[in-house]
Amino acid sequence: MSDNVYAHDPRVASDLFASGEGNLFQRVMQLKQDSEARQSEAALSSNEGAMSLFSTVRPNIVQSIRAFRVQDLADEAQRLQQHFLYAFCANAQTRQEVLETIATSFLFPKHFGKNYDGLYDCLTDLVQKAGEQPGFVIVLEGLPIAQKFDKDGRETLLDVFREASEYWAERKVPFRVFYSFA
Repeated sequence: MSDNVYAHDPRVASDLFASGEGNLFQRVMQLKQDSEARQSEAALSSNEGAMSLFSTVRPNIVQSIRAFRVQDLADEAQRLQQHFLYAFCANAQTRQEVLETIATSFLFPKHFGKNYDGLYDCLTDLVQKAGEQPGFVIVLEGLPIAQKFDKDGRETLLDVFREASEYWAERKVPFRVFYSFA
């Protein structure tokens, strides 16, 4: 159970998604940008032919993080003015712990049932009700490889994100999910 009062009020979570400013993690990262990052961003925006980090990544996909770095994904989400959601799951050992980590990291409302159906609803219906969305870049880092969260559990979790990706694809909203295993 989180002590974060914002995670218990569905209106606050909806407001975070509807505000267009991204989530709390993205806001904190924005505060930490140094002058070098701002100069790099200015160089990118002044270069008319600047190559997008996602030029070879479909707009609606769930894939391994591979050679991407989390910070680069966050920066690209910001450049594209899309929501960046991040969950570090390496400390979780069970399905419930993974879902709790995601719920806390993504600021899901208290009524989130900590099950796969609830996860899907929060990734789709709840967010859509908040208004038009610019797109999403999601990172699930360190998904556990554990006896109580085995290959089937990981695959089921990723299937939920794949279904959410399809949901947003039908609405022509980019929804990219990158994951890594612990």
